[in-house]
Amino acid sequence: MNTTVLALGWILIAVLGAGALSGIAFSRGEPITGTWFMFEALFILTVLDAGTRVGRFMVQELLGHIYKPLGATGSYGSILFASFLTCGCWGYFLWQGVIDPLGGINSLWPLFGIANQLLACCALVVATTILFKMGKKQYAWVTLAPMVWLIVVTMTASYQKIFDESPRLGFLANAHALEAQIVGGALVPEALPRTHQLIFNNYLNVGVTALLVALILFLIFEALSLWIRLLSGSTDTTLNESPYVATRWPAEGRA
Repeated sequence: MNTTVLALGWILIAVLGAGALSGIAFSRGEPITGTWFMFEALFILTVLDAGTRVGRFMVQELLGHIYKPLGATGSYGSILFASFLTCGCWGYFLWQGVIDPLGGINSLWPLFGIANQLLACCALVVATTILFKMGKKQYAWVTLAPMVWLIVVTMTASYQKIFDESPRLGFLANAHALEAQIVGGALVPEALPRTHQLIFNNYLNVGVTALLVALILFLIFEALSLWIRLLSGSTDTTLNESPYVATRWPAEGRA
């Protein structure tokens, strides 16, 4: 019931927001349709809703190791505190996109692409681990092969985005090129605030990309050590997943 009400609330907000944004766009003479804005709003609101929920659980679990009451999922205080931290994180990046002189899509899109593919890596690592723990190592290649490919491609792209010498590709190269323009006096005073913001955004992207890469490497290292122990038999293969429950639809004539 609560989930249904929440979903209807998000849809209502999206529709009202789409209408308002569409009206603003048309008043400025911009050819943006309400349908496009509705799709954009629904997509963003859905992603933020699901991402905030998952992020809040992860923050609570992490903080619970530091201070046990913060990990209590039934405590309103813990829920509100973890939700505030999670919303503050994505809200900060949303604000950075708003004040980006080139538009938010230019600073946030590389991070979104890297984070999205690394999330897929995490899912494949977890799926491979489950197969090993189920004793079905003969099927592990189904998730292991795409996992290796995805890790190689994403890590290569992350390295290029940070260290590539081309200012059009590398974050550091772009920041250094802008800094050289400031030092060389090639910019008018009016352009200095805009340039400083672009430099900061490049360094921010470097830090976030490096953090994401470090986290996925840590996860892979932990998974590899567990896989070795499972294959050698030195670790118990007890599963924590819920047991399989067969559907009752055929017996009820719903097949």
